[in-house]
Amino acid sequence: MYFIFENLYFPPVSEADEEGVLAVGGDLSPERLKLAYKRGIFPWFNEGESILWWAPDPRMILYLDELVVSKSMRNILNRKLFTVTFNTCFRDVILNCQKVLRDGQDGTWISDEIVKSYCELHHQGIAKSVEVWQDEVLVGGLYGVDLGHVFCGESMFSKVSNASKVAFIALVNHLKKENYKLLDCQVYNPHLESLGCREIDREDFMAILESEKSSI
Repeated sequence: MYFIFENLYFPPVSEADEEGVLAVGGDLSPERLKLAYKRGIFPWFNEGESILWWAPDPRMILYLDELVVSKSMRNILNRKLFTVTFNTCFRDVILNCQKVLRDGQDGTWISDEIVKSYCELHHQGIAKSVEVWQDEVLVGGLYGVDLGHVFCGESMFSKVSNASKVAFIALVNHLKKENYKLLDCQVYNPHLESLGCREIDREDFMAILESEKSSI
């Protein structure tokens, strides 16, 4: 495992261990985060612990044409129960992601430092959000890092049933219109699988990531 100090550097993703951990340490400066995402690397660690940098193999992704929208979800969308916006309140979205309780997790990995760093990336036009509203109240959303041809999803939240799915579907439809290659979902979970996401070899993910120049 590579230990990062002051140097703005990451080793090749092929050097990650079996769990996908590539490096430890460093900081969450916008410059380091931008370098990480361009190299197929993301931070994920428990609050109060050293920063861990990941490049898992396999990688969970969504090919945009493979999005699965269930019949019940299509009915919800057709009823127009929600309103969706993009990038109108990024900080509120990430703070809600920070506070949401998740099954099997004690606390949150979204530390105050994470919030500060990703809000700065948002100010630079790199980190972006999707917001879902019901009766003018923010009830769901997601955020991630936009590389211009690949969108790297980070976290989502839902205060009412299906709100996060609405955000996810809206994002995918937007990315399809803009001819993005895929949505990066990082690591497996069954909820994402139900939406059409699947695992691919890290080598294949990196080939797609490097197929076009990142916009950051």
